[in-house]
Amino acid sequence: MTPRTATLIGLTAILMWSLLAVLTVATGKIPAFQLAAMTFAVGALVGALTWIGRPEAMRALRQPSTAWLVGIGGLFGYHALYFLALRFAPPAEAGLLNYLWPLLIVVFSAVLPGERLLPHHIIGALLGLAGTVLLFVGNSSVDFAPGQLPGLIAAFVAAFVWAAYSVMSRKLKAVPTDAVAGFCAATALLAAAVHGLVEVTVWPDTTVQWLAIAALGVGPVGAAFYAWDIGMKRGDIRVLGAASYATPLLSTAFLILAGFARPSANIAIAAILIAGGGLIAAKDMFARRR
Repeated sequence: MTPRTATLIGLTAILMWSLLAVLTVATGKIPAFQLAAMTFAVGALVGALTWIGRPEAMRALRQPSTAWLVGIGGLFGYHALYFLALRFAPPAEAGLLNYLWPLLIVVFSAVLPGERLLPHHIIGALLGLAGTVLLFVGNSSVDFAPGQLPGLIAAFVAAFVWAAYSVMSRKLKAVPTDAVAGFCAATALLAAAVHGLVEVTVWPDTTVQWLAIAALGVGPVGAAFYAWDIGMKRGDIRVLGAASYATPLLSTAFLILAGFARPSANIAIAAILIAGGGLIAAKDMFARRR
């Protein structure tokens, strides 16, 4: 697999993650950790189904403790912190802090062997950050209640956790993507345990809600993690980091199409900044193609 192909596969994860918000809204009022447990279980099943006809793929679960720590720490740790952030902090501010992770991925990639962080990578990431700030600023306030501080800190730490998980996946390049199914299964079990301790179970009461849960598990909380793993391990990590700023923009677009949000000038300008930043960061890919 060429780096360009792996990068394109990684970009599909960004597209799938942009469906996360609209599909989560469609699931109704299911508690966060219960929803995580259900969708990560489906995500693990998605990976396991690819083992059909490949019995040797199960050997991917035999990984050193470091790989399991990074995998579970990244998937469960990030989502636990993000759920905590949404519980205690306003969604706009929490989302903005959380979306520092694309910029952090670009910056952290500089420590990887064989990677060079060039000016256009930084410029592209900063333009994406500017677009994301603009996207959130319409719903943001400047006053914070003391009780919101833990949520804001959780969102900030979550950004570092996901960026570290993504970059360390490159360092653990020898760990096959099949192992992600095991990480998803462990995350589902941990989420179920937390759910049992702090939440009250609420089952879906419509077919649409069940379908939304299945779609979440197959896509944003399933195939997306396998695609991201391939992109991080074999693709251009700097391009993927900068392109990740398209996630909140595409997510907003899908919410508008579904009738859960309204278009605005801020969204249009943010689209130009994020798209421009992504193109600048990815200029090496286009140059190689020519």
